[in-house]
Amino acid sequence: MRALPHRLGAPRPGWTRDADVVVIGSGIAGLTAVLRIRAASPWRRVLLVTKALLDAGSTRWAQGGIAAALGAEDSPAEHLRDTLVAGVGLCDPAAVEILVTEGPPRVRELAALGARFDRDPDGAFSLTREGGHLRDRVAHAGGDATGLEVERALIAAVRADPSIEVLEHALVLDLLTDQSGRAVGATLHVLGEGSQDGVGAVTARAVVLATGGMGQIFASTTNPAVSTGDGVALALRAGAVVTDLEFVQFHPTALWLPEAGPGQQPLVSEAMRGEGALLVDAAGRRVMAGVHPLADLAPRDVVAKQMSRVMAEQGVDHLYLDARHLGVETLLRRFPTITARCRDAGVDPVTSPIPVAPAAHYASGGVRTDMWGRTSVPGLYACGEVACTGVHGANRLASNSLLEGLVFAARIAGHIAGTGDAGDAGEPGAPEAPLPAGVAVGARGSGLTDPAERADLTRAMTDGAGVLRSAQSLRATAKMLAGLGDLRVSGATVKAGPQAWEMTNLRTVAAALVAAAALRTETRGCHWREDFADRDDGNWNGHVLTRLDPEGELIVTYEAQPAAQVGPA
Repeated sequence: MRALPHRLGAPRPGWTRDADVVVIGSGIAGLTAVLRIRAASPWRRVLLVTKALLDAGSTRWAQGGIAAALGAEDSPAEHLRDTLVAGVGLCDPAAVEILVTEGPPRVRELAALGARFDRDPDGAFSLTREGGHLRDRVAHAGGDATGLEVERALIAAVRADPSIEVLEHALVLDLLTDQSGRAVGATLHVLGEGSQDGVGAVTARAVVLATGGMGQIFASTTNPAVSTGDGVALALRAGAVVTDLEFVQFHPTALWLPEAGPGQQPLVSEAMRGEGALLVDAAGRRVMAGVHPLADLAPRDVVAKQMSRVMAEQGVDHLYLDARHLGVETLLRRFPTITARCRDAGVDPVTSPIPVAPAAHYASGGVRTDMWGRTSVPGLYACGEVACTGVHGANRLASNSLLEGLVFAARIAGHIAGTGDAGDAGEPGAPEAPLPAGVAVGARGSGLTDPAERADLTRAMTDGAGVLRSAQSLRATAKMLAGLGDLRVSGATVKAGPQAWEMTNLRTVAAALVAAAALRTETRGCHWREDFADRDDGNWNGHVLTRLDPEGELIVTYEAQPAAQVGPA
């Protein structure tokens, strides 16, 4: 394979800024991190960097809600059990325990901040159920607009603090490290005016990655256009370890639109099935009956696989979600956004089944972190979808994603403030002067990939490394990625800029995912190998670790997890 770059080819930084902490990303994880850092350390200078506008990330598209044990009949222990079951043996129980015990107070704090959750007549959180949950524990807002409301409240709080500086339209390029290998900032490209236009450098005493997912490596995804895997690619180039990239969750019910091209597809929330909607084929036959004890509310990997099987058997590219029996009142009250979007596409859920198909949705793997969000690179933290904290295992339990962002962003803030691990006060060493000689800003391997080949990459990933995988399909995909952007073959000239940087990140992350998927020769969670159809605890009850070696080659290894960490079947 053509070597992957250790730095993105870019002009030398033309401007510099300094902060105590730079947070990259403005979804629930990044916004929470900024607010919690300010609350814990009000004297620290915090810079929030976001790729587009503050509200352009994945959080706003989270329809279902936030899972937490908020009901009187629920408990963190039951939430932990359901999470471990969904994770198919690969969750870290200690991380999950943190998630489910610290989650409820974080949700209540979010409500106190101003997030308007739907409430029952007695004022309690209105809770619903989604796939894999044995209790009603998903808090929601605006029926099916939870992410939008959460983001609104967090952004309002950020804007209300004049000490938080926000830099929009800023694409992160690479990590800055000092001579010891510690993170001391990042290079950015800003589409702005004046002194902050173009490539610049922000130096900081700690860097928090909250860049979201990588769904744009596939032709069909629920992720927004900004989700190009920038954080994972940056971390790999910086020498960080990433974990379990093969576990990409495909949401079973993206709205299928025959005229839609590649890219983001509208999501039809799992909460609709939680209210009783049913998956059926064109003849009205139920798709999930008899397949799993929870039927239509089975974990997402089970539903996506069964849908893919039925679609392949019938030679069709979509199935249907039938919600007609819920009635117009329920549909408009609980799912106003989905109903409106379907009607805009010419489908009325009140009178017609909704055409749906699986689409890439959520990356359970990512940059490896500990319980305080620390990565293997000193001074670099990660939270949200870009991180692999251990809470999702081989398959994320529905609506645990927003909760993870809340909980682990708060823990990062606590650690930076010195209230976390007693063995490390969490105070990164101050960097040298802006762009010191010891900071790596160029170095080897800065090749870029031609953005004209992006459609080829996403189609190859969908066909060979999507819901259905095999040794043959993964080899074909790896071969395609190996030759992608070989300028000796194409004769193209690639100009440094946002499109080329994003494309290079996409290729880096896609190559890492394919390598991890090829190594894991079993079917587990949302990783489905047609040639290895069974779960193999004897050989694969552990994690796939990926890093980039000094020559730009991916090193993929297997790490068995301790016996005490093995979750239930």
